Amino acid sequence: MRTLQVLSKILTAAIVVATIPLLARAEDYPTRPITVVVGFSAGGPMDSIARIVTEGMRPNLGQPFIIENVAGASGSIAVGRVARAAPDGYTISQGYLGTHVLNGAVYKLAYDPVADFEPVALVATNPLLLVARKDIAANNLVELVAWLRARPSPATQGLPGIGTPAHVAGEFFQQMTGTKLQFVPYRGTVQATQDLIGGQIDLMFDQISNALPQARSGTVKAYAVTAKERSSLAPDIPTVDEAGLPGLYVAVWHGLWVPKGTPKEVIARLNRAVIDSLADPTVRRRLADMGLEVAPQALQTPEGLGAYQKAEIQKWWPIVKAANIKAE
Repeated sequence: MRTLQVLSKILTAAIVVATIPLLARAEDYPTRPITVVVGFSAGGPMDSIARIVTEGMRPNLGQPFIIENVAGASGSIAVGRVARAAPDGYTISQGYLGTHVLNGAVYKLAYDPVADFEPVALVATNPLLLVARKDIAANNLVELVAWLRARPSPATQGLPGIGTPAHVAGEFFQQMTGTKLQFVPYRGTVQATQDLIGGQIDLMFDQISNALPQARSGTVKAYAVTAKERSSLAPDIPTVDEAGLPGLYVAVWHGLWVPKGTPKEVIARLNRAVIDSLADPTVRRRLADMGLEVAPQALQTPEGLGAYQKAEIQKWWPIVKAANIKAE
């Protein structure tokens, strides 16, 4: 019995001793540069968001950020790299609806998008804009749905890729309207937009920052924003609720995650830095210029992002699986 008590005390002491360095590291964090892993190429929207937000985080943390671009498999390679990283706060995943929700239903992943990560903060959201080729006779969303229903063959919707937010938005649209679309995948948004302008495809769901210039120039028709409120970039374009299709909400949102097991103190430091960054007028202006709305304060917390991500999984995974959307 005495031997067991001695062993118990030794084990307890060992655990305490092992914990001390971890606590010290969390208290001193950060002491070196922090890497943010982005699953897409440099110069794209995801890369730009990471650079804008981390620049605003730097004064709070006193350390530079290194943006590491790891493209491939719709961002899942980059997210997997963070899942395997040390949980010390020095490797962060910059992700969005596609990487941290949709990929879990489209790909066979080597990680769990929820269980293997700790949420830090929701950063920003970006509604989609439903646009169509300019010569379609329908002048509003109700007329567009009627036109789609009356067609003898499915209309074509351009996609920037299989399993993307635009793809699931199209599936959601079909489900809500009882229409049928033929999806035409492209290697990116630019090619799809070119074919929409040229009349080779009928419609697209695109991020408002991408689609608005074409809508303003008259090369495409804009019907509605997939959000509850009008966009500050396009206050003249109605929401889906106002246009006659209430509830067709699709937001391309962006957030930050760290590996599971990262100390709570470290997550709190990172979260505080994100909140400070999003309160900076320069950061807010630069995000607004990209068509992004800064996330509501309630969702800027780790708990807020965690709950939002799980709600999006519950919403989108059944739609993706019912449509049998699989990675190419």
